[in-house]
Amino acid sequence: MLFDDSYRTIEEATEGLFKDRGSKFLAFAYPIRSEQEAKDYLAQLREVHPKANHHCYAYRLGLDRNHYRANDDGEPAGSAGRPILNTLYSQDLTNILVVVVRYFGGTLLGVPGLINAYKSATLAALEQATVATRHLYDRYELTFGYESMNGVMQLVKEMDLTVLEQQFEISCRLQVEVRKTQVERFVERAGKIEGVACKYLAL
Repeated sequence: MLFDDSYRTIEEATEGLFKDRGSKFLAFAYPIRSEQEAKDYLAQLREVHPKANHHCYAYRLGLDRNHYRANDDGEPAGSAGRPILNTLYSQDLTNILVVVVRYFGGTLLGVPGLINAYKSATLAALEQATVATRHLYDRYELTFGYESMNGVMQLVKEMDLTVLEQQFEISCRLQVEVRKTQVERFVERAGKIEGVACKYLAL
């Protein structure tokens, strides 16, 4: 198959802890769907842990490897955000944010020690997580008259589409989610039902 629309992420937020020579590394993993969600979680953690020395994080969104961010938040370059991100890659997870909050214990760990600590804390949080396979969807709107209702409903049922919104007034309107791998087939079949207008909706 040329294109796969499935990805692995975590079901719900989890936490993990790693300690090394007095320093505490608290890891928080969150399923996310946007950069804004990542920023919101980060802001919350900064409020909850204002006295922490560092709030290092990494997140990854979508299926390509280009949509990510890693931040060392004052730790030596490459010693915190990158190990967190690499752990997400090695676990094959996306649409996920991991923040590791560090309380300094007085002993410097050195770069190899930090890399190990941030990686271990991230793994500790992910070990608590339930991993789920999700799918990427596109959203479409179907507009039609009552005479086309049976054909549309049959299409929804046969392709097992999720209906997000529906409106049955003078004309009918349905918003549906279509798995990316099914889009071509969906558009083709919708086009064959008389009196149906099919429009792609940007998320």
